[in-house]
Amino acid sequence: MSPTPSVLFVCIHNAGRSQMAAAWLRHLAGDRIEVRSAGSAPASAVNPAAVEAMREVGIDMSAEVPKILTTQAVTESDVCVTMGCGDTCEVFPGKRHLDGKLDDPAGQGVESVRPIRDAIKALVEGLIAEIDSTPTH
Repeated sequence: MSPTPSVLFVCIHNAGRSQMAAAWLRHLAGDRIEVRSAGSAPASAVNPAAVEAMREVGIDMSAEVPKILTTQAVTESDVCVTMGCGDTCEVFPGKRHLDGKLDDPAGQGVESVRPIRDAIKALVEGLIAEIDSTPTH
């Protein structure tokens, strides 16, 4: 890993799970870890229920916009975390890949998104602990 490790969160639309994961990682790790998120088929906007669920825990992701997954984003990341995109998210040899099995918040209200938000936080906390315990050389 590079001196500043980098993580890329990927889901199909980059509108819910990957955006919440990126927001959690930025919030919990600060500038110790570089954060990216992208989608294989980005939506036009971030899921409003995801934005509201994150606002409830003091994290504002209302300015985020879905981004297209690029080969460059993957090659520049130390860890790629796919979040429910199955075969639509390409796996690159030599990259560390994790698959977060999480429900899709698309079309759900904030009540249904809260447990997904909390599961993503636990996943991100585990990832931070793992990255922090990995030697950088």
